[in-house]
This record gives sequence, C-alpha cells and structure tokens, in this order.
Amino acid sequence: MNDMREILRVRLDKWLWAARHFKTRSAAAEAIDRGRVRVDGERVKPAREVRVGDRVELAQRDAMKTVVVRALSAIRGPAPVAQRLYEETADSRARRERRCDLLHYRAEPARSIKGRPTKREGRALRLLREADVDGD
Repeated sequence: MNDMREILRVRLDKWLWAARHFKTRSAAAEAIDRGRVRVDGERVKPAREVRVGDRVELAQRDAMKTVVVRALSAIRGPAPVAQRLYEETADSRARRERRCDLLHYRAEPARSIKGRPTKREGRALRLLREADVDGD
C-alpha cells in the first residue's frame, strides 16, 4: 500500500495533509469548512473523495494556489514524494511569482502593524485626532 497508484479513494482533508499543503489533517478540514479549498470550482466537504485529475484551489496566506491532483496517497511521506501528488498550474505559478515580485519591491503597510500602539505612538495618535477635531 506504499505505492501511490494502489490507493483508489482518499478523503480530501487526508490528501491535502499527505500532499503537505497543511501541517495537520484538522487544519485541512477547517480550511475546507471555511470555504478556502474548492474542488473544480465548487465548495466541498472534508470527506469528499479526491480523484486523479481534480483541480483543487487553495487560499493560503493571502494567495490563491491552483493544483491538479496527479496521484493519491493516504500517508504523509517526505516532501519529494508529496510533491509528486500534485502539479501546480502554470497560471497559478505565474500569479505567485508576480505577487512575490510585487512584495519584494513594495512592502505591505499592514504587515508593519503589530498589536497595540506604544505609549509614544498613542500620544501621537491623540495629537492627530485633536488636531483633526480642531480643524473641523
């Protein structure tokens, strides 16, 4: 049963975990339930069986990734084996590279925000608010 071709039926959450798209099977199931994973453009349940040739769309870390299922596996193996389970589409790869290039040249402003403002930043915000209220 170690051979990928012997397995005929695998649950979607188990396949996503085996293909190393998620660290845990429960994380994969949660993403599916939240609608972040679609198969052939449709929302599905974690128990849906994956078939070779299915087109799986994953929303992970602010980016969409589209892969085509090439093989099935119910066990999580090493990364080189997991990479043989799917093939990323050329369009998805180009989108990811374009996004990476954009992030390289321009920092995302929201990423610099970390929790509550410091005491100094709070004073500066209050001064700005007071100046805005006085200006109106």
